[in-house]
Amino acid sequence: MRSSTCVYCFARKTHSYLDLDTGLGFDSQIVVKVNAPELLRRQLGSRRWAGDHIAMGTNVDCYQRAEGRYRLMPGILAALRDHANPFSILTKGTLILRDLDLLTQAAEVTDVGISVSVGFTDPELWRTVEPGTPAPERRLDVVRTLGEHGIGCGVLMAPVIPFLSDQPAQLRATVRAIAAAGATSVTPLVLHLRPGAREWFMAWLNREHPYLVRRYERLYADGAYAPKWYQRRITRQVHELAQEYGIGPAGAGMPRRIREQEPEVEPMSEPTQLTLI
Repeated sequence: MRSSTCVYCFARKTHSYLDLDTGLGFDSQIVVKVNAPELLRRQLGSRRWAGDHIAMGTNVDCYQRAEGRYRLMPGILAALRDHANPFSILTKGTLILRDLDLLTQAAEVTDVGISVSVGFTDPELWRTVEPGTPAPERRLDVVRTLGEHGIGCGVLMAPVIPFLSDQPAQLRATVRAIAAAGATSVTPLVLHLRPGAREWFMAWLNREHPYLVRRYERLYADGAYAPKWYQRRITRQVHELAQEYGIGPAGAGMPRRIREQEPEVEPMSEPTQLTLI
């Protein structure tokens, strides 16, 4: 089954843990843990489980194409709802709207945070660098729909791609669209190129934008991340635009509980990614 992939996806390296290819194999093969809902419910019911926040979508999108066939998330969300366990979801997928009722029910009893990834709004760049994913405007429709149903949704503006989506006019257009969708927050994240993703992305860059290869080699000469000065510049520009367009500070909508009046609660521990084995 072909998955929804991005040429820059940092999760490519994880494919090698299973002796699978991080290039074409990552784009065409997907491993599905079909008993994930049952394993999660068992874990949540264990006396050893302390009710920690569970972050989903931090490595591989839980609402990619395979979810349409396997329908694992309804069972996962129902388990989290039944145990009133706080959670958050990061996704590029519009399929999350299928589970709107479950998200709403969960948000009645626990902290639920939703964030959608929209790094840019340029349709031509999207077609080449994020093939198989929903278009940026469709992802922003998710933000808008969740907000209309009382679930605040932030936007992870990621990745900002150096020399391809980082010009002032491009950043402005993206932040303006995010604000128009009703996002509660916007958090920029500059492209990072870890092993596995770096080789695949640079091969793509050499094919599509060969004039940028040397600039990338210089910008990422010290490793997987762009220099701090570059990251700070992008962050400052996006935050200034967010303020101009009236978007709240980063994290304003995540996590959020749907209540007319929220009770006082103890501060949550740091988010934990649950390994289902």
